[in-house]
Amino acid sequence: MTTAQAAHRLGVRPQTLYAYVSRGVLHSRRSGDGRGSLFDPREVEQLALRGRPRQASRSRSLEIQIETSITEISDHRIRYRGHDAMQLARTATFEMVAELLWTGALPDFSPMWTGQTIDTGGDASLHERLRLIAGRAAVGGTFVPDVTSVTTVARHFIATLADSLPAAGSGRCPRVVLADGTTVRSTIAGRLWTRLTPRRATPPMMAVMNAALVMLADHEMAASTLAARVAASARADVHGVTAAGMGTLSGTLHGGESTRCRRILQSAREHPVDEVIGQGLEQYGRLPGFGQMLYPRGDPRAARLLALLHDAGPHPVLDHVDEFVDATRRRHLPPPNVDLALAALGMTAGMPLDAGEAIFAIGRTAGWIAHALEEYREPVLRFRPRALYVGPTHG
Repeated sequence: MTTAQAAHRLGVRPQTLYAYVSRGVLHSRRSGDGRGSLFDPREVEQLALRGRPRQASRSRSLEIQIETSITEISDHRIRYRGHDAMQLARTATFEMVAELLWTGALPDFSPMWTGQTIDTGGDASLHERLRLIAGRAAVGGTFVPDVTSVTTVARHFIATLADSLPAAGSGRCPRVVLADGTTVRSTIAGRLWTRLTPRRATPPMMAVMNAALVMLADHEMAASTLAARVAASARADVHGVTAAGMGTLSGTLHGGESTRCRRILQSAREHPVDEVIGQGLEQYGRLPGFGQMLYPRGDPRAARLLALLHDAGPHPVLDHVDEFVDATRRRHLPPPNVDLALAALGMTAGMPLDAGEAIFAIGRTAGWIAHALEEYREPVLRFRPRALYVGPTHG
């Protein structure tokens, strides 16, 4: 990495970067032309993930620990209520996993959820449409924060999110075939497929779509989940909790990351890969779709989804993605994350540029609702941090 790229990734000035070198925090070497310095991307990424060296005791981030019995992430494994999420991605539908997250019990068969169709009109992006649907699906009346009431609303609401997106193909819902051969009709994965691509879905590709929803259903205390829990602490209903989560997810560094990654992958099909990687590092300070602070050895969700895509059959896009990942590995950049896998799925299936955001949002809605149910059992308004005023004082 060049000095500018490393400084951008760490969010510091070049002078600070060289101060790190003088203190032994980073190491550098002269570039080939002798006019600048080069830094090891792995060393820079490790420093970025653990935080810059600070002389002050006050952290620039807030350390918040919230007890939960929903999702555990440890040793590069994800468990939903004690069940391995990678295994569930093969053996259960998204609906079954959502029920597990909400109630703690994994159903023996996949339920069929029914929703309604809400017209969003216009040329809005997929994520903007989902936020419009969420707002228009909200209804008045008395909100009862118990499991039965919330899950009844949740099933109808998630089905409405999927069914209200404009149809991209014939509208015929493809079936999901689980690892044991069980065939499931009218799933959220199948209905969402018909909204995102006009292409015919093969069983292996439907397995990828269902697995993506399952593996994105929850990810412990991500930023959007924290926002959803804060809303639930104020006793917002299902629609309010989802609005809080979607608002946070709309950030380019959260749900929008797969769209940025896809742009880079598409650019690399027309320009030299190393040049595109360098431009990505220069523009963003890191490469979208690569690196995840919880998985220094690689995001297991990305590995599973990419493997499923390869199992679905050869495709030129996958060859291109493999070449791109190999190029990042040669530059010692972090391993791919789930956003790259979503970008690869969208490109392979001929989906819109922002399809990954829609898959992410609908999948994660299940997790937000699970966390809301957990939060409803806690004291109200328990999230009340105090501000440390550092502004001017007059008189």
